[in-house]
Amino acid sequence: MIKTVAIQGIKGSFHHIVSQDYFGEHTAVNECLSFDETVDALLSGKTEVAIMALENSIAGSIIPNYALIDNYNLHIVGEHYLDIQHNLMALPNQSIEDIKEVYSHPMALLQCKAFFKNYPHIKLVEDKDTADVAKRIQDKKLKGVAAIASRLAASIFELDILAESIQTIKHNETRFAIVKQNNSEINKAEINKASIKFELDHKRGSLAAILNVLSDCKLNLTKIQSLPKIETPWLYAFFVDVTFDDYKDFDKAKAILEIMATHLKVLGEYKNAKK
Repeated sequence: MIKTVAIQGIKGSFHHIVSQDYFGEHTAVNECLSFDETVDALLSGKTEVAIMALENSIAGSIIPNYALIDNYNLHIVGEHYLDIQHNLMALPNQSIEDIKEVYSHPMALLQCKAFFKNYPHIKLVEDKDTADVAKRIQDKKLKGVAAIASRLAASIFELDILAESIQTIKHNETRFAIVKQNNSEINKAEINKASIKFELDHKRGSLAAILNVLSDCKLNLTKIQSLPKIETPWLYAFFVDVTFDDYKDFDKAKAILEIMATHLKVLGEYKNAKK
């Protein structure tokens, strides 16, 4: 039974919603205002599991989080997709015309950019967390200031929603990883997705050869993300997600990749949340 989950953000944040969806509505959360703090909570033993956003269907990959999982040898033991609905909220008895500034996480501001073109009088300001802004507005009774956050945040902090679902693309989904220090104990028969990392020599066709192996082993490539190796300019590590019907096919691919690639690392084996 999970006792506490480390999340980036506070109650009312999208990470908090994922904790409720994945572990249950009454799961306790350890609130962290950065992903570094989230990982620290895991490494220090304050929590046994953390939730980290990995990619968004509009804004793309959250690359630093891939690096955190890799650098601290963490393991992805599950995933969850959340439909992100951004709402504009403020203290009661105000209209959008009363709002002078909107604070939110840079990702939320990016996803709602088009909406604010209709309100040039509003200044957009980057902040650490969506729900934390909502809390600050309530705590300090800030008038003329609005937050972009979840409907849950509006409920918790007693704010009025001035406009709902303001993200540019209405189907706006974020993939979250469920992360532990130790590898998953899921039965192999239930595992149908994996996240791996490998490096390649700088030779023509080396990546294409790896992709052919994945295909020949009946693996479906669902994600590929390159990350530069800072200590070795112009060399890259590749983070890859694959799905499969039979774990034996993934086992076979791993054995071949061990020979073909450099520094193969399995970041996680888990259930595909999209299946």
